[in-house]
Amino acid sequence: MPELPDLQVFGRNLNKKLSGKKVKKLTVKNRSKLKTPVAKLKKAIEDAKLKRIEREGKELYFYFSNGNVLSLHLMLHGKLSLFEKANKEKYTILEFLFDDDSGLALTDFQGKATPTLNPEEKNAPDALSKEAGQKFLKDQLAKKRTAIKAFLLDQHNIRGIGNAYADEILWEAGISPFSIANKIPDQKIKLLAKSIRSVLQKAEKQILKTHPGLISGEIRDFLKIHNSKQKKSPTGGAIHNKTLGSRITYYTDEQEVYK
Repeated sequence: MPELPDLQVFGRNLNKKLSGKKVKKLTVKNRSKLKTPVAKLKKAIEDAKLKRIEREGKELYFYFSNGNVLSLHLMLHGKLSLFEKANKEKYTILEFLFDDDSGLALTDFQGKATPTLNPEEKNAPDALSKEAGQKFLKDQLAKKRTAIKAFLLDQHNIRGIGNAYADEILWEAGISPFSIANKIPDQKIKLLAKSIRSVLQKAEKQILKTHPGLISGEIRDFLKIHNSKQKKSPTGGAIHNKTLGSRITYYTDEQEVYK
């Protein structure tokens, strides 16, 4: 699943390619996840100019000149593909055809990638927003008895952090993923807030360096901890992994457990 740094890069590159273009035609080929009637969606998007694309949490928001917004959540296997004149991608959910005959297709072989017209405003802050800083974390963690990794992954708490980067962030902060949220001391919460921003921003820069034109997929080979090819952390700690639910958590004994 693409995570926040991947989506940041997708948005940046799609803006370069698509912003300023008018949507000539919107085609919906799989409406199973669509909450809006197709006719209403087409009316909202067609003939409007695409002003910009921004990442919001784990979604990409497409802002149009008529005030409408279309969010795309790629889910686990969703992909974005550019095309010229005709879309030849399989498993298409929807496709934009612009006035210069260029296009963008959203595909997903599982059919779960989700487009949403004018999504509701979310209460949880984005992981890279000013609102998601040390004070926010301190206030929120004090109320929670869940494991800190579960807290970070819950999009109702903070938006944008996924499984791989939660592991990277917690290792950077020196906090075990199994620590109880309200047991983490203030100095570690300060490190956690710093690590969230630094890990995510550094990852975006790394992806841009190695895959500058990326608009789909996920790049993970540079990760320090959440990486099946790595046996030790950069500071020499043995990397362990444990399956929790359906997700694999990577961690080391260098990370302090607070319970």
